[in-house]
Amino acid sequence: MLSLNILRGCFILICTATGYSFGGQDPYFLTVVGFAVSVSMVVFETLARKISLKGLSSTVFGVILGLILAKIFSDALKLFSIPDNITYTVRTFVTLIFVYLGLTLGLKGRSEFNLVIPYVKFKKQEIREEEVVVDTSCIIDGRIVDIVKTGFLEARFIVPRFVLNELHALADSTDHMKRQKGKRGIEILHSLKKEPNIEVKISDEEISVVKSVDEKIVKLAQDMGAAILTTDYNLNRIAQLQGTKVLNINDLVNALKPTFVAGERFSIKLMKEGKEQNQAIGYLEDGTMVVVENAKWQIGKMVNIEVISVLQSPSGRIVFTKLV
Repeated sequence: MLSLNILRGCFILICTATGYSFGGQDPYFLTVVGFAVSVSMVVFETLARKISLKGLSSTVFGVILGLILAKIFSDALKLFSIPDNITYTVRTFVTLIFVYLGLTLGLKGRSEFNLVIPYVKFKKQEIREEEVVVDTSCIIDGRIVDIVKTGFLEARFIVPRFVLNELHALADSTDHMKRQKGKRGIEILHSLKKEPNIEVKISDEEISVVKSVDEKIVKLAQDMGAAILTTDYNLNRIAQLQGTKVLNINDLVNALKPTFVAGERFSIKLMKEGKEQNQAIGYLEDGTMVVVENAKWQIGKMVNIEVISVLQSPSGRIVFTKLV
């Protein structure tokens, strides 16, 4: 990102200097023109980041096609005895019309060009352009690798530089748990880079308008028109409030957990006491917490239970049961 800003600055300086050199005895006007044009081009280039190469090539092809058709029509006017002033006016309007038609057809996509060129069909190529900004919690969690291996998620993963710096800071921490989390996150990134279904890209774009990492991730995703992949509940809520698409791994896991209906029976091993009196708690293989009423005396044993109700909380699903 720094090299790109240097290139933009050099471009502005060169255009400004060029305007000054062509200004002659009064160089100030062309200097200002050179500076204004270069700044306008840099602003346009910055705003045009979301334009895909496929869309740009289709648009350019449409404009060229419109100019060719306008040239053919204008040459045909020479076959008729028409005054020059009328010919010039007609050629101008015809050029504008054909360029407009070519531009609109180009924006509709390559598959539409067979309408203006019969018997020529451009093969439509699907290019994966979906981008997903990955946050620190999602990387450390590690389940992202398993999801990618299944092939359900194919995208370009954007890892911001400030997230990478956060992982390095954790890996260098004196706290053992933080150091292990940082090292695990870095290993997960190396594993993701080896997966064929995705592309991992490090983004050097600086977000200086906000300070917290969560706010930077949301702002970066908004600027890029990308989604956010996370396991952080607070980041999830902040992004949704600002209208940013969020892919929460915890939501995916909860959606894949088995559903239970009242009266359904199964067996489970009770592990510990519950919050309420005489409650016992067990866990299913997917981590779902099962609360058993009046079963405190059965802790450590395998018991048969019957479902009373199911509660879906932000942290996961809780199944309330009773002993059979």
